[in-house]
Amino acid sequence: MLDFIDDRRGFSRRSFLRVGSLALGGLALPQLLTAKTASSTSSKILRDKAVVFLFMHGGPSQIETFDPKMSAPVEIRSVTGEVQTKLPGVTFGGTFPKLAERADRLAIVRSFTFGGRSDHDLRPIAGRESLDANLGTVYSRIVGANRPGTGMPTNVVLFPRSVDPTAGPNNNVFGRLDSTGPFGSAYAPLVPGSSGGGGSLHEDMKLKVSRDRMEDRRQLLALFDGVKRKLDFEGFDDYQRQAYETILGGAEKAFDLSQENSRTVERYDTSRLVNPESVRLGPDGKQKGFYPRYVDHGKTLGKELLLARRLVEAGCGFVTVTTNFAWDHHADGNNPAMKEGMNFSGAVFDHAVSVFLDDLRDRGLDDKVLFVATGEMGRTPKLQSDGGRNHWPHSAPLLLAGGGLRMGQVIGQSTRDAGRPATEPMTVENLHATILHTLLDIGRLRLQTQFQEVIRIATAADPIPGLTL
Repeated sequence: MLDFIDDRRGFSRRSFLRVGSLALGGLALPQLLTAKTASSTSSKILRDKAVVFLFMHGGPSQIETFDPKMSAPVEIRSVTGEVQTKLPGVTFGGTFPKLAERADRLAIVRSFTFGGRSDHDLRPIAGRESLDANLGTVYSRIVGANRPGTGMPTNVVLFPRSVDPTAGPNNNVFGRLDSTGPFGSAYAPLVPGSSGGGGSLHEDMKLKVSRDRMEDRRQLLALFDGVKRKLDFEGFDDYQRQAYETILGGAEKAFDLSQENSRTVERYDTSRLVNPESVRLGPDGKQKGFYPRYVDHGKTLGKELLLARRLVEAGCGFVTVTTNFAWDHHADGNNPAMKEGMNFSGAVFDHAVSVFLDDLRDRGLDDKVLFVATGEMGRTPKLQSDGGRNHWPHSAPLLLAGGGLRMGQVIGQSTRDAGRPATEPMTVENLHATILHTLLDIGRLRLQTQFQEVIRIATAADPIPGLTL
């Protein structure tokens, strides 16, 4: 951590050298800055866009979310009913009334599929289709790990602990959201609130000097100059100097929710939507093992999306958000049944995403920020006798919003039981192509031979049709 003290006479060489361990993505900041690509190259490829990817880990039901099938037999149709959206003839599951009111600003893909695999993994965001790298890492390979001048990380992963230190540990059982595949650790996402991967960010980015001196940048620079003279840092290279400029750039403020307007924080708050006791106890009055995960989901999803908005507003280009496995609704004793689970997960999602989308619009960011929400699979068309739905890879929900794309539409259709695509299937490759075409000028990218892995991912399939304006 940065361990400056206000009294220069108390300065220690050991304390100052700890500056170099500023952990953004698990590396010292100078190393990250060294890894950045030439700005003259990336600026020709990059579009002025950002992505917030909400990974609905656990496998949300396509039926109870955005394809209710209320005309189907009772064992198929949505157990939460349906709600009419702003789009004629289009309904959502009954726990999404707020999103239904905003359907003219959404694109729902009803022909989205994962093929034949029904494993809990990270395929939409960090799986084999992205060479086992977080898709934000693919983006950082082009833009660099940090924004020049401000030091803002370009790729961040948010877990519940990113906004609440009392939340459960990050779920890495089914894969790592901070995976970098072939791109190397220099492009690893920052994971604030974790024990690794930049988890000490909040402490590492604090200068222990008085508020007056912190606000007087000239005095602060004089402090650095005095330290440099004392320790003879003439051997520093450009990237090491940039490390200290990053500290002064103010990037850490974007991660501090206490800097946000209190009314905005209240708008985002989802903690009141989940009663801990109702999650703790099942219908038989006995405690269930899924209690901590669903409480974390309720306590933190709104704040995570608020933090995501602050980050993209400050220059972060890719933010992955997850709430630790809150969508595995197959009534197995460790997970709730479908209706109970959607009352926990769906209501929180509906509120948090709606507020997030409104906030982006109010700030003029809705065309700049592409929002994506999906999980790693869908759910079986037929409801089980215990009220759950099992894993099902052949059909899954996918929601997109913003990014300057064409919204207010449903793309593709599913079969009568929502079990498979009835129109051309849309795959993870199509989703990745959509995201990367939004972020990058693919034509210019093809001319850069040093980005072959990125080109491979971006061109493995066509973008989802009908989204481009």
